[in-house]
Amino acid sequence: MIKVLKIIGHVVLVVGLTAISQLGGLAWLLARLVPKYKFPAFLGVYALLSVAAIFIAPMTGRVPLSCLPVGELQVHSPFYCALNRHYVAPELKVTLEDAARQVRARHPDTVTQVLDAGFPFLNGFPLLPHLSHEDGRKADIAFYYADENGDYLAGKTRSPMGYFAFEEGETVCPQAFPTLRWDLAFLQGAWPNYRLEKERMVTLLSTLTDDDRVGKIFLEPYIVTELGLQNDKLRFQGCRAARHDDHIHVQLND
Repeated sequence: MIKVLKIIGHVVLVVGLTAISQLGGLAWLLARLVPKYKFPAFLGVYALLSVAAIFIAPMTGRVPLSCLPVGELQVHSPFYCALNRHYVAPELKVTLEDAARQVRARHPDTVTQVLDAGFPFLNGFPLLPHLSHEDGRKADIAFYYADENGDYLAGKTRSPMGYFAFEEGETVCPQAFPTLRWDLAFLQGAWPNYRLEKERMVTLLSTLTDDDRVGKIFLEPYIVTELGLQNDKLRFQGCRAARHDDHIHVQLND
C-alpha cells in the first residue's frame, strides 16, 4: 500500500510539474535515477533542461524573451522565466519589442512588462490556466500604473505576479460553469491602491491595434470605453475565460 501511494505521489508530481513548467516532470523523472540527494538532483537537472531549452527552442520556432531587468520590454517576474513561461514565436517577440520601443519613445523611462507567454516546445501544449497560449503566438502584458498623485510607477504592478488585481468596473456575465472568470474578492483589499496610467495604456493599445501583425487584443469592454478607444481588434474574451481587467492579452494574426 505504501508503495502504491508513493507511485501515485510521483505521478501527481510529474503531472503537476509538467503542467506548470513543461520541463519539470521530465526533470523529476531523471532525478529519480540518482540514488541519493533526489531533490538537489531535481533542481540541477531542471536547471540544465531549462538552459538547454534556450538554445533548442529556436530550432522549433520559439524564442525566449529576455529575463534581464533592462530595456523597454521586460519579463515582469523571475517566476515566469524560472517556469519556462516566457517563450514566444519570433514574430511576436519582435512585435512586442517594437511596441515597447514606441511607447518609450513617447513616454521616456516606460517599462512594458510581459506576464505569461508560452512554453518552449510543442504547439498545442496548454499553458494552464490559460485557454490559449499554446502556440507561442500569444502573450499577456501587464497594465501600466500610477500612484495616487498620478505619477507613473515604472516596473510596478498592483499584485506581485501582475494578475488578479482587478479594476473596478462592470462586465455583465451570467453565472456559468465551468468558468475561469474568478473575482477573487478576498484578495482585492490586499493590493495597493494604484490607478491605471491611461496615457501609456492608450499609446500601447493604439500601437498594437495599428500593427498589421496583431490579430486580437483581449481587454474588458469597460476599460476600452474608459480609455476612449474603438478598434475591431479590441475584443471581449467571453464570460468563461479569465477576467482581462488586470492584464492585456495580445495575439498575432492567424
